[in-house]
Amino acid sequence: MADAVQQPDNREQRRLIRMAETISKALPYMRRHEGATFVVKYGGHAMTDPRLGDLFARDIVLMKQVGMEPIVVHGGGPQINKMLQRVGIKSEFVNGLRVTDAATMEIVEMVLAGSINKAIVADINECGGIAVGICGKDGNLILARKVQEMRNPTTGELLKVDLQQVGEPAKINVMVLEQLARANVIPVVAPIGFGVDDELTYNINADTSAGAIAGAMKAKRLLFLTDVPGVLDKQGKVIEDMTVEQARALIADGTISGGMIPKVENCIDAVNAGVEAAVIMDGRVPHALLLEVFTESGVGTMVKRR
Repeated sequence: MADAVQQPDNREQRRLIRMAETISKALPYMRRHEGATFVVKYGGHAMTDPRLGDLFARDIVLMKQVGMEPIVVHGGGPQINKMLQRVGIKSEFVNGLRVTDAATMEIVEMVLAGSINKAIVADINECGGIAVGICGKDGNLILARKVQEMRNPTTGELLKVDLQQVGEPAKINVMVLEQLARANVIPVVAPIGFGVDDELTYNINADTSAGAIAGAMKAKRLLFLTDVPGVLDKQGKVIEDMTVEQARALIADGTISGGMIPKVENCIDAVNAGVEAAVIMDGRVPHALLLEVFTESGVGTMVKRR
């Protein structure tokens, strides 16, 4: 008869065994996702908490090291607010989007493509990755068109707006990202673009930019790191997954409301553009990316075609 499995005799040994078991369970997912593109929108509390920022960088590096192709698209609203206050420029918002005149755009570009972008790149490189920071203007990665209408999050009505230099993606130059992937580099993208109809620089919503990039790259996953656990039902419980049709129905009946509407609509657009699935998840959870990518249950709310 075979000998019984020897039980560990100390706490540290038991901890290491649990770690080995976790890695072993993740192996099938590593093989399944090898070579697949994962677009990660990085923002919210995870960006402003140094501990979570370090864990995020480690997760991105691990994804790359096991053969996945992560692309990071980041926001930076709080940091932009602070800099605008420092230079005495007052911010004005319309349904969550910042009205961006020329002076504001200068600060937005400086903060997004400068300090924030380079800090994320430094974190990833410090954790053993090779990251390069770019903005949508580099290589004409994101060509933008001025936003001229937007949906009222309360009524759903389309409203004519003039947000000045606020744009939405019109075209994504995937060659730029494909070249970086071939060079074994992790792209970190600041959501700023050139006007397709003019020579202006446009401030683009990071969620929208991430969705457009994921759709153009036919990514396997679009992952939104947010400050909420996911999409909640009317009882306040997280909806683990939904189809595009179900998502639209939940918007129509008011279950999905407010600021969650544009996030879900970005998920729908990305899935319709060819992304296998989009996930809205809580970036405040340590190693949220690894839990989503390498476990069966995942975290947050997944939107898929059917």
